[in-house]
Amino acid sequence: MKTQRITLGVIVGNRGFFPSYLCRSGREAVLRVLEEEGIGAVAVGPEDTEHGSVESLSDARKCAELFRAHREEIAGILVTLPNFGDERGVANALRLADLNVPVLVHAFPDVIGRASIDHRRDSFCGKISVCNNLRQYGIPFSLTKLHTVEPESESFRRDVRWFAAVCRVANGMRRARFGVLGARPAAFNTVRFSEKLLERAGISVETLDLSEAFGRATALADDDPRVLAKIDSIKAYADAGSVPADSIVRIAKLGVVIDDWRLANEYDATAIQCWTSMEEHFGVVPCTLMSMMSEGLVPSACESDIAGTAAMYALMVASGQPSALLDWNNNYGEEQDKGVVFHCSNLPRSMFVEDKPPMQYQEIIAGSVGKDRTWGTIGGRLRAGPFTFLRISTDDLRGAVTAYVGEGSFTDDPFDTFGGYGVVQVPGFQELLRHICENGYEHHVAVNPALVADSIHEALTKYLGWDVYYHRRQ
Repeated sequence: MKTQRITLGVIVGNRGFFPSYLCRSGREAVLRVLEEEGIGAVAVGPEDTEHGSVESLSDARKCAELFRAHREEIAGILVTLPNFGDERGVANALRLADLNVPVLVHAFPDVIGRASIDHRRDSFCGKISVCNNLRQYGIPFSLTKLHTVEPESESFRRDVRWFAAVCRVANGMRRARFGVLGARPAAFNTVRFSEKLLERAGISVETLDLSEAFGRATALADDDPRVLAKIDSIKAYADAGSVPADSIVRIAKLGVVIDDWRLANEYDATAIQCWTSMEEHFGVVPCTLMSMMSEGLVPSACESDIAGTAAMYALMVASGQPSALLDWNNNYGEEQDKGVVFHCSNLPRSMFVEDKPPMQYQEIIAGSVGKDRTWGTIGGRLRAGPFTFLRISTDDLRGAVTAYVGEGSFTDDPFDTFGGYGVVQVPGFQELLRHICENGYEHHVAVNPALVADSIHEALTKYLGWDVYYHRRQ
């Protein structure tokens, strides 16, 4: 799936002691690369300042005014230094714009044999000065992988793609809205969370009681056009051939209610309680509905796990692909870097091996409430390939939001079970599991079939100020 197009504010740094014509060609090169990478740009033009660069306080004011006028569009700021650049001009422009978005600092490389007064850039040195000033001003910033790099290079293109993901995560988390349907199951102390800590981070959480949802669903007629349309969408999404017709109707009615609730409140993601009130009092599980939402890039976590929802959402906005919530569930024989992940399940369809996975009944809950009251899961094996994992947690004892992130692979190793599952390989897995246990993390983990751990870590640590453990590949 395509990621959301973002727009960057661009500051072209200049210092008059150095060749200013480099700012003209440098600005053109950077803007051209951004356009080729599908990234929009807002920058002062040559008609506003010398070659569209920023050097003086007057330049900084013009740049800041332009950025403020495009506040709703600009997701991040790219500072590029075709020559040494004026550190005060850059820092003042950022301070005066006051956008509170991620900042990436880039410097052009010099060319051996072109170090005369007419051609030298000294951006290598200027970048250090700019970063020094940004730190003095209290402005957090990110850096390109290489200290100096040509904009046309693949290295710089990877930098801007990475930075775009950083922007999506940082900005998305700061103004996310999540809905919780149902109270936390009594037997799941592990998914407790602090609404206040999330609110301080910019994440709003609102709730709806299951009884209200059941009442609204029961009031819908079987032949309501919205119910019939939802039945059609469910059958198009999954293989529902073995599911009783009355269960499909109940699932569809609940789906209409959830859609109305989510859209009316503009929720970016949800968490839903099902264990076991929904089965006992409404006679279905919501898993397929949750799978459909996650597949549509509106993540939905089970067991009212809003912190898990937050992790699913962060991964989704970073990659533009659906996320899933799983249990770190089983060892895999004696292989210490492998394990089994599992849920009952509500995983998004695109993560399964089968293109149209089967709807099933929830085998675990069926043991206590009966098979006929647990139809609605969606199961299968996860596709082999790389993935990023993320767990977000609210640590009330420390008054902080914490997380861990890393990367691994789904494998083709044989394993036979029900629900949604996969065998994973994570380098240094035993060390990760030790970190999870020693720091009191939940058994749930969000996963996404993309490698975005670097972007997630940068966004959550540098721009949200969270304490994040990065489990790096060995």
